[in-house]
Amino acid sequence: MKVLWTQTPGSDEIQFFEKLKSIHPDVQFELAETIKQELSSVIDADVYYGWPSNEVFNKANNLKWIHCPGTGVDRITEAIPDLADSEVILTNCRGPHANPMADHVLGMMLTITHRLNEQWDDQKARRWETYKYADTFLELTGKSMGILALGDIGKAVARRAYGFGMSVYAVDIQKVEKIPEVVEVWGMDKLDDLISKVDWFVVTAPITKDTSNLIDARRIGLLKEDAYIVIISRGGIVDEEALANALSTKSIAGAAIDAFAIEPLADESPFWDMGNCIISAHASAYSKEMAQGRKDIFQENLRRYMNKESFLYVCDKKAGF
Repeated sequence: MKVLWTQTPGSDEIQFFEKLKSIHPDVQFELAETIKQELSSVIDADVYYGWPSNEVFNKANNLKWIHCPGTGVDRITEAIPDLADSEVILTNCRGPHANPMADHVLGMMLTITHRLNEQWDDQKARRWETYKYADTFLELTGKSMGILALGDIGKAVARRAYGFGMSVYAVDIQKVEKIPEVVEVWGMDKLDDLISKVDWFVVTAPITKDTSNLIDARRIGLLKEDAYIVIISRGGIVDEEALANALSTKSIAGAAIDAFAIEPLADESPFWDMGNCIISAHASAYSKEMAQGRKDIFQENLRRYMNKESFLYVCDKKAGF
């Protein structure tokens, strides 16, 4: 049996795979660092670890399982048209990302409400201006939050928001169980109502054919003038041109964005310089605990594969998550 793996960007996983080699001495582990190496190695590989291209997928003669080291599988399902109808199983690493991403959401919210980014600038400039901030901070207690998709991330965000005394509502495309921290969970038919009533609207949905451009100009226009939007899961769900217009005209109060439709964000993007918008470089999940959690999932799934047991976190290749 052969496992072809590619290094996850920004991670050092060599020690991890050396560990797997010692656990499974009869398995051939092969590292591909270039597309040329992938095209050569994938021909007889049983397992692919990473994000394969369509070209690589079509070279595979023996592939049975693709494991995505991340959570969103859109890069794989969109790149490989034939994957959905193939017998190749696709798994991902859902779960470990939820806590750090939810922490990031609340961190961005607190940065906005307590103007922490401005206070950091004051610190660097050695400015002590207490009364510049007088009567300008906003409290989260008593405010409402709407969450688009009550999956792992959405639930983790909801629990934290509840801890701050917020009233939390959610919509989801699937029937999901309501957790105690959420007042109501509705179907997508209530999305417009949700958007129009909440003080904070948080996007935690995956990017699929159903969610692409779901929050368009019309729906952005439903947000209250003093409402904020937080995009934490994927770019492409919110119409960025319409959002930029809403921010520049101050028809909404502000935004916090960790994921954009095209990344890296272009130098000429208006979001860089908007005073009512804070951004981060799609980095919200990168905690040490998340990295270890993803490794644990692959190690367990490899054990299950070797023992012909059911996988953890099998994706719906047609739905895209």
